[in-house]
Amino acid sequence: MIFDVLTIFPTMLDSPLSEGLLKKAQERGLLQVRVHNLRDYAEEPHRKTDDYPFGGGGGMIMKLDPLARAIEDIRALSPPAPTVLLSPQGQPFTQDRARGLSREARVILVCGRYEGVDERVRERFVDEEISIGDYVLTGGELPSLVVMDATARMIPGVLGCARSAEEDSFSVPLLDYPQYTRPETLRGLSVPSVLLSGDHKAIRQWRRREALRRTAERRPDLLGRAELTEEDKTWLEKRRLGGPLAAEE
Repeated sequence: MIFDVLTIFPTMLDSPLSEGLLKKAQERGLLQVRVHNLRDYAEEPHRKTDDYPFGGGGGMIMKLDPLARAIEDIRALSPPAPTVLLSPQGQPFTQDRARGLSREARVILVCGRYEGVDERVRERFVDEEISIGDYVLTGGELPSLVVMDATARMIPGVLGCARSAEEDSFSVPLLDYPQYTRPETLRGLSVPSVLLSGDHKAIRQWRRREALRRTAERRPDLLGRAELTEEDKTWLEKRRLGGPLAAEE
């Protein structure tokens, strides 16, 4: 899969792309990231990419001309690709959208800056807008890294264990169950005994119920999207009637 990223600050992406999963995916040929400097498409001598907004107001707006030229140039590369603008006005980024993007051969990510982009960019030169949350950042570079990281994990072969992506929080969608590793006891804190029992059926049941409990307490909105069995529903109802959804051994 290929990501083409358009930005005025290309070096902001250097370190994250050269570490961890994104680095390994590129080294293994499963992911290619091409970073394009928007200033290369701005007019000389100052390579200006922003200007004051018509009608007045604070801040600067990213200009239409360099963005249009850059997007057209990048779109001309192959294979064909959807163009995504990272914007607080976009649709919320979700695990489902990451999965959908991972099926594309190539995706173009446009990083906005300042007070936003000229509206004509939205109207003519992008296919969709994505937001990573209801807050404002200084630009689209960090969101582009979030999108690439979440999407790369869904590409077959990127993760060492294919089940990891399938069992992630929000993939089910339920929050993840608690995880433990050695030692069994430290500073008076012990691992739940069921995880040491060797009873795989009991462990699966405990993990499922812990995921349900954690989701009900922290993100009850997700339960409406989860595929719950009758056993899940009965357990949740009993716990609800009995008070707080306390953890079980």
